[in-house]
Amino acid sequence: MAKKGNRIQVILECTEHKETGKPGTSRYITTKNKKNSPDRIELKKYNSILKKMTVHKEIK
Repeated sequence: MAKKGNRIQVILECTEHKETGKPGTSRYITTKNKKNSPDRIELKKYNSILKKMTVHKEIK
């Protein structure tokens, strides 16, 4: 049997995309260890609509 882990799936959404007014959203799905990082995470990811690296924050 598989053990229950501390890793959970989270969705990251671009913070700069809303301000531009362009349609669509840039979202990524990743996992994190909820014991090591209980706070919401921020990562720099590529936004294909804006064609540049932007900050993506975890949403719920």
